[in-house]
Amino acid sequence: QVQFTESGGGLVQPGGSLRLSCALQGSFWMLSVMGWHRSAPGRERELVALITDGGVISYGDAVRGRVTISRGNSRHTAILEMKDLKPEDTAVYSCYARTPEPFWSQGTQVIVSS
Repeated sequence: QVQFTESGGGLVQPGGSLRLSCALQGSFWMLSVMGWHRSAPGRERELVALITDGGVISYGDAVRGRVTISRGNSRHTAILEMKDLKPEDTAVYSCYARTPEPFWSQGTQVIVSS
């Protein structure tokens, strides 16, 4: 069993920035991957960013160049910094962890609008 603690998200104007954080707690065998996916009405869940335990990073095509993922001070924490946000970035951003079973958090809402 795992528990996610998420912070960040909210309403931001186009061109603005947001910082999301996710911390994983609970009992698990190992944590190999953390990151975020996002979902919105009419769109399938898509990759935002992933970072492996070894520091290997992957970004989704729609956000590459505008987001940066990193590990927090705790190895069970990940940070997502987003900039130059667009209305198309409006979605629920769900934290993802592989333990090695995959889990998604309930997510936090990001709304990019004027």
